[in-house]
Amino acid sequence: MGQEITTDHFTEQDIQVFLQRLQRETSELETWFADRVFSTRSPVAGYEMEAWLIDQNADPSPSNDAFLKTANSSLYTAELAQFNIELNADPASIQSNFLSEFEKDFQQNWNYCKKVADDIGCRVLSTGILQTLQNKHLSMANVSNLLRYKALNEQVLLQRQGRALELKINGRQSLKSTHHNVMLEAAATSLQIHLQAPQELAHHYYNASILISAPMIAISANSPFMFAKDLWDETRIPVFEQAVDVGGYNGAAQGPIHRVSFGTDYARHSLMECFTENVQHFPVLLPMCFTEDTSLMQHVSLHNGTIWRWNRPLIGYDTDGTPHLRIEHRVIPAGPSVVDNIANMAFYFGLVQFYAMHETPPNEQLHFSQARDNFYTSAQHGLDNKVSWPGCDRCDMRHLILHQLIDNAQAGLESLKLDADDIEYYLNIIQSRAEHKQTGSHWQREFVKLHGNDMQRLLETYYHNQQTGEPVHGWDFEIYR
Repeated sequence: MGQEITTDHFTEQDIQVFLQRLQRETSELETWFADRVFSTRSPVAGYEMEAWLIDQNADPSPSNDAFLKTANSSLYTAELAQFNIELNADPASIQSNFLSEFEKDFQQNWNYCKKVADDIGCRVLSTGILQTLQNKHLSMANVSNLLRYKALNEQVLLQRQGRALELKINGRQSLKSTHHNVMLEAAATSLQIHLQAPQELAHHYYNASILISAPMIAISANSPFMFAKDLWDETRIPVFEQAVDVGGYNGAAQGPIHRVSFGTDYARHSLMECFTENVQHFPVLLPMCFTEDTSLMQHVSLHNGTIWRWNRPLIGYDTDGTPHLRIEHRVIPAGPSVVDNIANMAFYFGLVQFYAMHETPPNEQLHFSQARDNFYTSAQHGLDNKVSWPGCDRCDMRHLILHQLIDNAQAGLESLKLDADDIEYYLNIIQSRAEHKQTGSHWQREFVKLHGNDMQRLLETYYHNQQTGEPVHGWDFEIYR
């Protein structure tokens, strides 16, 4: 969905031409896998983080046009809503003091965003779901000025035959609301981690990402509230899954195939299986036709970009033009602080390396249906969840993280030859978060328990704490006025 398009209206002929080119490129992609043409450069990492622009009253500020013009940098892009932006990082090799360098780069990036926001009279905030968001903010009046988002809205409603989107979440409280456009998607903001891997290992990293999604979402949870209702530990998950509720062919949105989902299975032999599934099970959502040059994979990429697996395989290109394979790990919310974001990345890189390179492949350690159930129950219950795990039938999530997964992540990071001090520093943040049982979601709930369900007061105090740069496990509950 990062590709811009040149129209928001499509004909049946557009769909047929797009399908022909998509099928041609998919066949070419099969040849690439068979001939092993992908980059062997590994491991390489990157990230995207979606953030909020808020005004002085802590409400969403539809100002991303002004922000992007003032920032004047290719590292920042628009998101669906005018009150969201996306920060990007240049890819970096995972080696030596990569983590601390990533933090330094992230912090410089974030400081610049704060300055730009201040220059245009608003503020920038990192959180999973904006605490002060209201239904009235999710209107097409606030959609970003890019054709792809208007086209997405039109095509989703077309495939739904005009039926409204119904949001239904049962958590600590219940929420039901009706939406007549896709702007609900803008409510959920994420930290998306990218990991490039060589072809022969890429499906193992993909499967390992699936396996570890449950502990990743439990330890990083930062989205308990939506429209002032206390729902899941990570409410982004059901919000996003229902925001673009269209599925596969023949009405499969009501069946097992959904455009936003945990996926349907591990990749058994290669990531090509995901791209084959894309063509076989999902109708074209944005039939924008590009060049007929199959080597650019533009139609494959656009189609793949409208299928939002929580772990998504991507085709990209090295600087010399060699195609490469990446995993996009999409489960983590935008974090309470920069250092929390880096600690989440460190935990992911360590765990995914450990399980991808384990002598028993990830897909043989835990059945896919168990990994999927772990993910959704962990999104709902966070560190209080109990999961199935290799060698353990009903593991307490917090105990699992503290007594096994942190050690596994350390072993994974050590095998990548990262700096020992960096490994200790960032994994200690994960450990402290688990020991104190204070994720971003836990902190928000405790604040409300102490001070009442005032979302503006919650957000202002959250924002104040974020400015300190301290990790969330050390935040107190004093009201910031």
